[in-house]
Amino acid sequence: MSSFTTRRFLKYFLRGLLFVVPLALTIYIIFSIVVFLDSIIPLPVPGLGILIMLAFITFVGYMASIFVTRPIFDLVEKWLFKIPLVNIVYTSIKDLMQAFVGDKKKFNVTVTVKLSDNMYRLGFLTQEDMAMIEEPGLAAVYFPHSYNFSGNLYMVPKENIKIVENINNADVMKFIVSGGVSELQRPEESFENTIKK
Repeated sequence: MSSFTTRRFLKYFLRGLLFVVPLALTIYIIFSIVVFLDSIIPLPVPGLGILIMLAFITFVGYMASIFVTRPIFDLVEKWLFKIPLVNIVYTSIKDLMQAFVGDKKKFNVTVTVKLSDNMYRLGFLTQEDMAMIEEPGLAAVYFPHSYNFSGNLYMVPKENIKIVENINNADVMKFIVSGGVSELQRPEESFENTIKK
C-alpha cells in the first residue's frame, strides 16, 4: 500500500471517527438516561414508566398552580425548610432548577471577567450585588468548568465585569464546556447557518 493510499485511508478513518464517536456517545447517553428514567417505575411495557412520570409531574405542576391547592404545597415546602439537612439539599436543588426553568432564570447574562492585565474569563452573572454579605462592590459570577459539568462561583469587583451582548448563552456554555473548541456565533449567524443547512 502506497503512502498516498495510507494517508487517504487515515484521513477517511479520522473523518469517520469525528462523526461516529460523538453520534454514538450521544445515542448512548440519551439511551442510558431513558432506560434509567423508565426503570424508576418498573413496568412490563417499555417507555410507559416515563409517560406515567411525565403525566404525574405535569399533574403536580397543575395542582401547585391552582388557587385552592397551592397553600398545601406551600405548607409542605415550609415543612421541608425546617428540616436541617433536607433544607440545604432541597433549596439548593430547587434554586438550581429555577435557574434553568423558573420565572427568574439565571445563566442568561454572559460576562467576561478581567483576571489580570491580559487575561479574561467567560462566565455567567448570577447576582448583580453582594450587599447581603456587606460587599456591595462585588457581583457573583459562575464559571463552568471545561470538559466537565461543574463549575465555581466567584465574587469579583464589578468594574472587572463586562456583559457580552448579542450572543447565545447556550453557545457560550457549550464553548466553555468544550474548552473553547466549539465556535461562538452571534444569534443571527446561527440562524443564517441553520437556513443554509
